[in-house]
Amino acid sequence: MQKEKIIIVFTVLVEVIGFGIVIPILPFYVTSFGVTPFVVTLLFASFSFFAFLSAPFLGSLSDRIGRRPVLLVSIFSTSIGWFVFASATSVPLLFLGRIIDGAAAGNFTIAQSYLVDIAKDEKERATNLGIIGAAFGVGLIIGPLLGGILSNISHAFPFWIAGALALANSIMAYFFLPETHHNRGGRERLTFNPLRPLYRAVQDRSTRPLFLSWLLFALAFVTAQSVFALFSDSVFGFDSFKTGMLFTAIGVFVAVNQGLLLKHFWLKRYSESSLEWGMTIVFGVGLLLMGSGVLWFFFLSLPLYALGQAILRVVITSQVAGTADPSVKGETLGILSALMSAAMIVGPLIGGSLFEIDPHIPIFVGAGFMALAMFNKVKRARAT
Repeated sequence: MQKEKIIIVFTVLVEVIGFGIVIPILPFYVTSFGVTPFVVTLLFASFSFFAFLSAPFLGSLSDRIGRRPVLLVSIFSTSIGWFVFASATSVPLLFLGRIIDGAAAGNFTIAQSYLVDIAKDEKERATNLGIIGAAFGVGLIIGPLLGGILSNISHAFPFWIAGALALANSIMAYFFLPETHHNRGGRERLTFNPLRPLYRAVQDRSTRPLFLSWLLFALAFVTAQSVFALFSDSVFGFDSFKTGMLFTAIGVFVAVNQGLLLKHFWLKRYSESSLEWGMTIVFGVGLLLMGSGVLWFFFLSLPLYALGQAILRVVITSQVAGTADPSVKGETLGILSALMSAAMIVGPLIGGSLFEIDPHIPIFVGAGFMALAMFNKVKRARAT
């Protein structure tokens, strides 16, 4: 693997490990400040909200000045965000740490743009994006495990480690990561307004249907994911350990499919468009089985749920990158990140409110989003 790819993969891995550390530890750390559960959810939402605001701008900025400087600042800012969060002595400082990290949440977007830049063809582009996805899956395995172990020292200690990893990553990238984006420029004036790139995306007929597919997938995934632990406890009586093992199994399945099978099996046998067709169905069926409340159907749903999300993340992103104008590719991938961040704000609100009515409803709503994604895919096929 090229050294550039290794550094980019490590960048994504560090980012996701930090996110994974948050999952089991953040509620315990934050409640030690005497806050309510609602404030805990606001901390999660604050990161997603500022990531939504920043991702298109950072992607667009990388189109203008290059991937390297934006990525370096973004990684360094991530480390600052974690250090502020770990050293916080008050609730406002907790929010400041998450806001800094969210505002600098260009790591993933720029990493995708970077590997798209160095890809020689469509297959390598999808393979590179799959490598990032595999790093994402591995990070979600390592992060919660690392957080649980390090929290035995203190609840703040895992966040210090996340900051140190990000700082080390920024130093390594500074010395070893070259610039890859040389076709710089842009048709529109650079703006901090996050809605301007989204408006341009809506106006672009070539990428608009793909953005809609991505948004529907994101809503389906986040809505189901946000209540997964509550659902497994309420319906099957699974405790935190069993649920953690389920998350680990899903993470392993995602990592294997994106890091190994995508290149050597899926892309060899099927086109990106065919994979989008098939995996939209697979993911939707997985959600239907999961929401059934039947234990064996639930276990059967897990590999379908993991496989569908693993491949859909890559093929939709790759198709968007392949369709976008080369001069605004970073901005375009930033829009994908912004849409995912928006789903991470809206999805838990949908899932949580519907869960209080009936635990099965949010999962079925997720399947409904995938049905809409299939309808959108049919319309795209007829238009071409």
